[in-house]
Amino acid sequence: MQPLHTPVLLEECIDLLSPEGEPFEQNAFMIDSTLGEGGHTEAFLGRYGNLRICGVDADGAIQSRARERLARFEGRVEFFNGWFDEFYANYPAALPRPNLILFDLGISIFHYELSGRGFSFRSEEPLDMRLDGSKKTSAADIVNGYDEGRLADLIFLYGEEKFSRRIARAICERRVLKKFETSAELAELIYGVVPQSTRYGKIHPATRTFQALRIAVNEELSRLPRALFDAFDVLEIGGKMGVITFHSLEDRIVKNFFRNLGKECVCPPNVASCVCGGKPCAEILTKKGVVPSDDEIKRNPPSRSAKLRVVRKTMDADKMRLDGVGL
Repeated sequence: MQPLHTPVLLEECIDLLSPEGEPFEQNAFMIDSTLGEGGHTEAFLGRYGNLRICGVDADGAIQSRARERLARFEGRVEFFNGWFDEFYANYPAALPRPNLILFDLGISIFHYELSGRGFSFRSEEPLDMRLDGSKKTSAADIVNGYDEGRLADLIFLYGEEKFSRRIARAICERRVLKKFETSAELAELIYGVVPQSTRYGKIHPATRTFQALRIAVNEELSRLPRALFDAFDVLEIGGKMGVITFHSLEDRIVKNFFRNLGKECVCPPNVASCVCGGKPCAEILTKKGVVPSDDEIKRNPPSRSAKLRVVRKTMDADKMRLDGVGL
């Protein structure tokens, strides 16, 4: 199998999440929370012979590709098909507490090129966008069913699209005549309604709308805060957790979560002096977040918006520290 997806910030992940020294001892256990085609997992297993990994992914089709890619590591890798928030909320009793956890929140090139589910606005595919086919709501259901105000708010909030109202209005006018069925139909409409001066920029005019629909369909932003807390909860003390984000909404959630873990005091703002006697639950290893080098961006353009943040766990946390991420 020829992999389609190039893992981003690979060397930085291997360096910051290296399973060496205390507390890893002879054996280390890692969870790749977003396995995809298995690029990060393959690199970690190849680099560290004492490491075992459990790969989690909601998409059974892409996980099958990962199984083929990782077959040579039989006995050192296992697989879980499901959403990462559900995995951590019901962490399997048969698994040890992990020493390392990685989240890569990007969408694999596989989904754009081979899934046939309408992730790409350059293809004539069913407007679906579900990573897990058992979910009831597709992108077509949202585009054809949401009222104009709700649709505009979704595109603005999740896509940060400044022409969200114009796009939502055009969608609602068009669907009266004919429901949207394919990704190409939606992309063509968006291209036609945005100002002409914006049609030839660095990204296609439909990019942000498609991002918003994908996030909504898969409930990505609502899953993330729960998953972060539950993953940190099962992480072994002394272990490390890294998260790669690809847009500002994700990164804000991760940054606030890690910042709260790193605080000594968790008293409410209206308390004049600290009375909690708190201690930081984590050491923040990436103060500003790690971004790709210019060379990586040239080799792998989808990496341009990636940012990696890593913490090392020093003690268990409580939910007081999650005020900044909306739990």
